[in-house]
Amino acid sequence: MAAQNNAPLPEGLNVAGYRIVKKIAAGGFSIVYLAQDEEGNPVAIKEYLPSSLALRKSGELAPQVAPENLPVFRIGLKCFFEEGRALARINHPNVVSVQNFFRAHDTVYMVMAYEHGRSLQDHILRRRERGEKPLVSERFIRKMFSQVMQGLREVHANKLLHLDLKPANIYLRLDGTPILLDFGAARQTLRADLPKLYPMYTPGFAPPELYTRGGSLGPWSDIYSIGASMFACMVGAPPQPADQRLKNDRMEHHYDKLHGVYSPELIEVIRWCLLTDPLQRPQSVFAVQKALRQDLPEPAPAPDFLARMKRQLRAMLGQKRQPDPDTIQENTR
Repeated sequence: MAAQNNAPLPEGLNVAGYRIVKKIAAGGFSIVYLAQDEEGNPVAIKEYLPSSLALRKSGELAPQVAPENLPVFRIGLKCFFEEGRALARINHPNVVSVQNFFRAHDTVYMVMAYEHGRSLQDHILRRRERGEKPLVSERFIRKMFSQVMQGLREVHANKLLHLDLKPANIYLRLDGTPILLDFGAARQTLRADLPKLYPMYTPGFAPPELYTRGGSLGPWSDIYSIGASMFACMVGAPPQPADQRLKNDRMEHHYDKLHGVYSPELIEVIRWCLLTDPLQRPQSVFAVQKALRQDLPEPAPAPDFLARMKRQLRAMLGQKRQPDPDTIQENTR
């Protein structure tokens, strides 16, 4: 069944005590809404609605699922529900906060804290449009991804994988701290059990093991996507897709172009994360964090700051060296 555009829930609809305000995102697996709880607080609600299996027309609430698609739809629904329950147990500032999940309209909904900010992808695109050089600073990459990986370590500690890490799924709060969003483990469970939903990955950010049935998935799979996301911060585009790299790997050419803009140490960390062989990659998030902390370059003062300091220093020296008139007269005798 080909993917189709599903109609979102109507604005103003009340579902399980939440009022739908508007649709804020949609993908092949779900629709996300801005909503309000009974106290009027904003929340984000994610609705399980795989477009390749279910169809909802305008004016309808429950999706229509063809009989031949029902088994796959129900397995995905169960995985989505279980994933929501697992995420609800995680309380970490760098992982999306799941507040509630419920069944309605023959599907499942996940209620999350609504955060003000923008995605890392939007941040990269805005800087690219402004022609920023470098696109994203090395210090930003090291600091922000260190926080991302703090959250990812907590996810892995709870026996979960993200499996869809990319700049679009890393959200930056207004204070710049990142949050991991839109976990892909449920859809990948579907891919492993029933190939009908295969492939469901983002080219460039997905590791090679997601392209093959029976590929060994683990923390190293998310680590590949971390490396790909750091690379995207540097160049404004994802790396060469992993399936193409297995045939003709051109990544060394791209790494070479980064020298002189970013430190060799950071480039080496990204190269390590993006190795096509899962066994050669870092096997834990902690190993990547440790590598990122090493050889952190000191930030260079901004040019305007240096100029201001020089002017202040000259003024101070000028005041201290101003000779006394009596001294001048004494020295001329």
